[in-house]
Amino acid sequence: MSLLADWLLRHSVVMCLLLHSLVLMTFCFHHAATSCSKNCYCSESESSGKTVRCSNLQLTEIPQDIPNDTQRVYLDFNLFTTVPTNAFSGLPHLVELDLSHNELSQLEPGAFRGLGSSLQFLDLSSNKLVNFNPESFEGLRARANLTNNPWHCDCNLQMAMPRVDLEPASLTGIVCQTSDPEEIGVQGLAFLLAPDIDLCVVMKRTTDVAMLVVMFGWFTMVISYLVYYVRANQEDARRHLEYLKSLPSRQSKSEESSTISTVV
Repeated sequence: MSLLADWLLRHSVVMCLLLHSLVLMTFCFHHAATSCSKNCYCSESESSGKTVRCSNLQLTEIPQDIPNDTQRVYLDFNLFTTVPTNAFSGLPHLVELDLSHNELSQLEPGAFRGLGSSLQFLDLSSNKLVNFNPESFEGLRARANLTNNPWHCDCNLQMAMPRVDLEPASLTGIVCQTSDPEEIGVQGLAFLLAPDIDLCVVMKRTTDVAMLVVMFGWFTMVISYLVYYVRANQEDARRHLEYLKSLPSRQSKSEESSTISTVV
């Protein structure tokens, strides 16, 4: 009986330790998934899910401790200058992302990677974005606010627009502050609403000129070869003609020699 009691006691202790470890691990994972980002304010409701507000905190880097079940993140009125690659890849349920009123001048390729299937609204307004990089928006089909940025409109922008999957109306927020070429007159215009403007005209002209130069070079080479070929053939023909002219004179000399021999 004492042996049975000892066996039960030992196994009870082991089971208690295992249950304790399991509860502790569950608590840790739950805390990691549902805790709030440092210095930010979090709220949760049945209608909008978990919301993390990190507005106006003078942040210079995107927080990396945002709970992975967050659906709405507000990072407006901070000091971000760039959004790095995979900055939000750990937030598969994110529906809304606000990065407005920052100092953003660069969006690295894949900055919003992993949000394509969930994100519905992206706010990048009132930043310092100049160049539009389609690789930054890969996979995104969200509605985006791109207004109040000093966009530079050039041929690269014109070729980039068809490569993004953002909601088409979002691209009307790209209002040209500068352009290349400058004289094309798109400053202050929403580029998408100016379909008759071709910013690649200079590049096309440059390409046409380059093609003409190449064609002229090939044409010159062909003409030079033909001239050389004709001159070489002319020289051969002249030599051959002189040779032919020399043949009758040799024949006449042989005839004269034959006549002298006969007479003798």
